[in-house]
Amino acid sequence: MPEIMLPPGPDDGASRRLTLDGQDGLRLTLLTLGARVAELWVPDRDGRLADVVLGLDHAADHRAGGSYMGATCGRFANRIAGGRFTLDGMTHQLDRNEGANHLHGGRAGFDRREWDIAEASPTHVTFTLASPAGDMGYPGHVTARCTYRMLGDRRLMIEMSATTDAPTIVNLAHHGYFNLAGHGAGDILGHSLQLAASSRLAVDSANIPTGEIAPVAATAFDFTAPRPIGQPLPGPGGFDHCFCLDQPLGRLAGEDLRFCAALGDPVSGRRLRIWTTAPGVQVYTGAHFDATPGKHGARYPRFAGVALETQGFPDAPNHPGFPSARLDPGQTYRHLVLCDFAPA
Repeated sequence: MPEIMLPPGPDDGASRRLTLDGQDGLRLTLLTLGARVAELWVPDRDGRLADVVLGLDHAADHRAGGSYMGATCGRFANRIAGGRFTLDGMTHQLDRNEGANHLHGGRAGFDRREWDIAEASPTHVTFTLASPAGDMGYPGHVTARCTYRMLGDRRLMIEMSATTDAPTIVNLAHHGYFNLAGHGAGDILGHSLQLAASSRLAVDSANIPTGEIAPVAATAFDFTAPRPIGQPLPGPGGFDHCFCLDQPLGRLAGEDLRFCAALGDPVSGRRLRIWTTAPGVQVYTGAHFDATPGKHGARYPRFAGVALETQGFPDAPNHPGFPSARLDPGQTYRHLVLCDFAPA
């Protein structure tokens, strides 16, 4: 029986670490701060294990910064223009933590909160979080849940859900940075990426959607066939863009999911395939890293990891044509992400 509960690490304070062993080569360590993935060990083509997610050693390091590494982001992941939206005729002003705009739930978003442990078994952990009305400016008291579940065959399911007592908006996302060569192995520009997306959201200079859904064909954004992430980049900042997923929902692992992405490292042979219920995926290549301190003495260079954040569309409350982020009493927001690390 694998160990489920581990004592706090140095300086973790109230945070708890938990570990799950999939008995199939995968091993996952979680942190209650931000309901985040702290480590994810995956075998290469020869069975050698490496931790393939970027991170920091202690909860205190994440509290001090941390670039959302491995966290569950909310109440609304990604950006809202001006930190403002109108719901049922009432305008709500949110915390503005990226210039004039709102990002990933604000300065005290879900990534900065200590989540409670509701359930823990050898194969799954469920975290819960209460977000009161007015939290970062959002209406409604929201109860959020995040479950990590080992399914066997090197598959991991992440389930995010939420309920509310008053109309509000919800868009939760998992914000892991992947480097399939190992978290301290350099950049991911040589990783192969394929996206089931023939279009993306056009954005302005602040990465706020303009409302245009732009085709990716014959541009640097075309990942409809596998290609190296860095050949080409759309500019010196790399990718920080939402792609609109094409695939319809289909039955997989007992759930209705759509294919999203395939990521591969040609050197180690590790592969990640992602299915989701979400309509979009934000691809971010970590341009802000710059010899940034990471776990176990690693220094993360520019483009050290790629985040594949399945989610609703950014700034959706201000674009009636985007999939709605509204959540009403009696409804349940539910967002699934299936990560498959089985070898090719």
